[in-house]
Amino acid sequence: MGLKVLSALDAAKIQLYHFKAIIIAGMGLFTDAYDLFCIPPILKLIGRIYYLDHHNSDKCSVMPKETQYKTTPTAVVSTLVSIALLGTAVGQLVFGRLGDRAGRRRVYGLSLGMMVLSSLACGFSICKTRNCVLVSLGFFRFLLGVGIGGDYPLSATIMSEFANKKTRGAFIAAVFSMQGLGILASSIVTMAVCRIFEVSSNEPKSETPDEADIAWRLILMMGAVPAALTYYWRMMMPETARYTALVEQNVVQAAIDMKKVLDVPMSEIAEDSPIRLKPPAPPNPSYPLLSKRFLRRHGVDLFCCAATWFLVDVVFYSSNLLQSQIYHRFIKDNNNDVNGYKLAFKVARFQAILAISSTIPGYWVTVYFIDRIGRVKIQMLGFLFMALVYFAIGIPYKYYWSDNIGVGFMALYSLSFFFSNFGPNTTTFIVPAELFPARFRSTCHGIAGAVGKVGAIIGTIGFFWASRNEKDSDKPNPVRMTVALVILGVVCLVGLVLTYFLTRETMGRSLEDNEIYEDELIYHT
Repeated sequence: MGLKVLSALDAAKIQLYHFKAIIIAGMGLFTDAYDLFCIPPILKLIGRIYYLDHHNSDKCSVMPKETQYKTTPTAVVSTLVSIALLGTAVGQLVFGRLGDRAGRRRVYGLSLGMMVLSSLACGFSICKTRNCVLVSLGFFRFLLGVGIGGDYPLSATIMSEFANKKTRGAFIAAVFSMQGLGILASSIVTMAVCRIFEVSSNEPKSETPDEADIAWRLILMMGAVPAALTYYWRMMMPETARYTALVEQNVVQAAIDMKKVLDVPMSEIAEDSPIRLKPPAPPNPSYPLLSKRFLRRHGVDLFCCAATWFLVDVVFYSSNLLQSQIYHRFIKDNNNDVNGYKLAFKVARFQAILAISSTIPGYWVTVYFIDRIGRVKIQMLGFLFMALVYFAIGIPYKYYWSDNIGVGFMALYSLSFFFSNFGPNTTTFIVPAELFPARFRSTCHGIAGAVGKVGAIIGTIGFFWASRNEKDSDKPNPVRMTVALVILGVVCLVGLVLTYFLTRETMGRSLEDNEIYEDELIYHT
């Protein structure tokens, strides 16, 4: 028979603690999105401060009237994004493994602490010369990425192990949807800071004052506040009952921990008779991670989770960087009549509009449907419509869209974000937290996520290649952009095929039933 504490978790009614856990677990994803989406407007400010068309561009001094403003080079933007993604991949591997070896709770606060301290450190990026600022910012963004990466497998695993089987997908999706609020928060904070600094500035509005060097640092540091506010509650969370019962093999403690957070009668979770383990409480699992036996039982699932996450991140991060080419058409970076505050404000406003109109609805439509139509169908639907959108944008790009980015293009571009979030961007976060045994769950989620971030780095580098401007023009090479967008469509079709043939549906099943289960625990009365 099965453990009563696990059966009680699967059947538990929705309670206040479930929603509390969503907020606590979601703060890492919130910080991830805040960090990613505050960078574009910040780099506009950095471009105005440190990239100037005169000989002393490394010095942040009051700019002469004849100074011509320049933008932060695409190579610098791509490098800063890639460094954070590399840190995220490292964090997913390291913290994912620690989550299975030391316990979810023991390392959960460490990842959040890294995010808080690194966000603050990004704002203190040491010196004021361009090269020193960018190097120090890149270093602290790497550390921030490590903390964010660690939060991915831990948050997904903890939420999956606390949730009941009927609404588990919705709860994990709700944790992931905190990214949407992070995007919106980064835009609101950026707009507020820029407007406050602009109003309080005594210098001509056509220039970017020295105080702008404080503004972008403040925006980065504000990302630490929500995460810091949840640190205490994260440290107070008990270990998940599934980890305690199945990995630590302490069923009594699992029942006690469950009783602390969920309103369930003790009679429903306490075992009626002693439970003997056979073999008696081995210190290590019967087969190690990535062994032949592991790969035979879980290799296909791990490959599928990693491959689909890789593919969607290639597309998702390329799409995010594509924004710079879109708002570049509406916001002239080198316009000396617009100061850095207004420039960053307009970029942040653009991102807020996109988040409200497409990104956030995509997350919450998934929350509503994930336990109604299943993970596989949503992932296939998302990949299909993303492919159609990229073909619709990419195939005629050279002949039409390159000179006509307007309402039509923006509508299609918004749809790509909607179906990314109502699709594989969310489901690839959910499925690895449901497929694997408790002793490997966090590790496998971390491996899949790290492979995904490799795809994100490839997408970032690919976008850098595609967005290189034509000679004597501020537009990207239309042939390169056409090829890149069509490739993104093909990548989505590959993801659709992999999902159809390899992804297993996990809806409505207990985590233990989703495993390719071994009879390693034998219960005796």
